[in-house]
Amino acid sequence: MTVRERVRSLVDASWFQGGVITLILINAVILGFETSKSVMKVHGDLLTGIDRMILTLFVIELALRIFAHRKDFLRDAWGWFDVIIIGIALMPATGPFAVLRVLRVLRVLRLLSVIPTLRHVVAGLFRALPGMASIMVLVALLLYVSAVMATKLFGDDSPRYFGDLWTSLFTLFQIFTADGWGNIAQEVMKTQPLAWVFFVVFVLVSTLIALNLFIAVAVEALDKAGIEEREAGGGGEPGQSARGPDGDPSGGPDEGQRQILSELRSLREEIAHLRERQTDQSGDRSPV
Repeated sequence: MTVRERVRSLVDASWFQGGVITLILINAVILGFETSKSVMKVHGDLLTGIDRMILTLFVIELALRIFAHRKDFLRDAWGWFDVIIIGIALMPATGPFAVLRVLRVLRVLRLLSVIPTLRHVVAGLFRALPGMASIMVLVALLLYVSAVMATKLFGDDSPRYFGDLWTSLFTLFQIFTADGWGNIAQEVMKTQPLAWVFFVVFVLVSTLIALNLFIAVAVEALDKAGIEEREAGGGGEPGQSARGPDGDPSGGPDEGQRQILSELRSLREEIAHLRERQTDQSGDRSPV
């Protein structure tokens, strides 16, 4: 086994990945403690030392992954994500770059690249962006049309919320997020009792329909991403199950499904055996 293969087996080991996750969580806790002036006054030097040590371990881990995977690492978007996060952490946090000190908290986002389930969720959300963009255009049209109507209907009686187009857009966006829309509606209804019709229709169309469309698109994208990952894990054509080194299904049928398949094979063998016996008996009874 070459050195590269040994390093690859090391960085791909489950205990190694678990150690990286632990370091990221410890680093996140330290970054939280650094927001407390009283804690930094007493333990500032210790926390800074631990933070630098963890950053050094991150750099070593990243270097090992690059050495182990090389071109595969460069073709992986998550690998570039880790490089950018570590690169930002290595930049000096003094002088004109002092603002970058705040960006150190981005190291916590490395959990997205380390934990497979989180990678799956993020990939699904990226897949959902085209569909979400269409829904956002629909929501923008709904807000604009509703803002024009609300400004003309309620602008004179409630200038605080609907005095002009931009104020109406902000108010309707607040209602869209279900933030105290009842209070706004009640204030307008003091002068226009039938205003509840507008607000109820807007809430039903925007909140209950548009937001559910966002959820539906995201769920569909996550489902498709999961199907593609399972098919890619099969190493063959879509629809084929992944197989282990011995040819047995790996990630395919579970134990119950395998038992059903075994019983079906036994039933087929019994039917074939009965057919053979019936054929033999028919031949024996045939006239000579």
